[in-house]
Amino acid sequence: MKKILCTICARAGSKGLKNKNIINFFNKPLIYYTIRQAKLSRQFKNIVVSTNSKKILKLAKKYGADCWYLRSKKLSNDYASKIDVIIDTLVNAEKKFKIKYDLIMDLDVTSPLRNVQDIKKSIKLLKNKKKDFLLSVNDSKKNPYFNMVEFKKNNSLQFIKKDIRKISYNRRQDTPKTYDINASMYLWKRKTLLNSFRFFPKKTILYKMPLERSWDIDTKFDLKLVKFLKKNK
Repeated sequence: MKKILCTICARAGSKGLKNKNIINFFNKPLIYYTIRQAKLSRQFKNIVVSTNSKKILKLAKKYGADCWYLRSKKLSNDYASKIDVIIDTLVNAEKKFKIKYDLIMDLDVTSPLRNVQDIKKSIKLLKNKKKDFLLSVNDSKKNPYFNMVEFKKNNSLQFIKKDIRKISYNRRQDTPKTYDINASMYLWKRKTLLNSFRFFPKKTILYKMPLERSWDIDTKFDLKLVKFLKKNK
């Protein structure tokens, strides 16, 4: 059986929604749900929370995750790359537990609507298809070929995405298929993560999730919506 590390990145100091990683969500801090899903999946050798907050560290331990160090200031600012944080978590975990992991899965705290089967199925998919990297997506809510526009430097308005064949689409249904990265799950082979010179390695596979399990909490509106969806599952 492969040794899999689960990383959960939970920085204090979020700007869009204050303290969103530990915001009250049905009488539990939001981080509780991701830790619980990871534990119930029984897929992971270790579940490690990376944080710069003593309060989050204490909560992570309470709910059964491993959390013994505080993230550096360099990896805690608004410009820090999440991949760098995940690699830092991997390095710290391998040093502490004296393990060389085969796979690393990152679960986002602000995506509590994923379920345990999503975790299990995505790991199985990566293994069966012999891919190096997996990310979770859902069908795009807006299609960049049809109903997403931007102003160019000359102040002219045009579609964000142009078809290289210069085709003009009259119906959204005729446009190329696109997906939204929902940020719920990322899964790497160890070597791929440590050599992540590009976000999408050649052997990348998508794990498709329905929209109702794909909402990511970044704003107060997102929080209200996700609470509604959770309550009415």
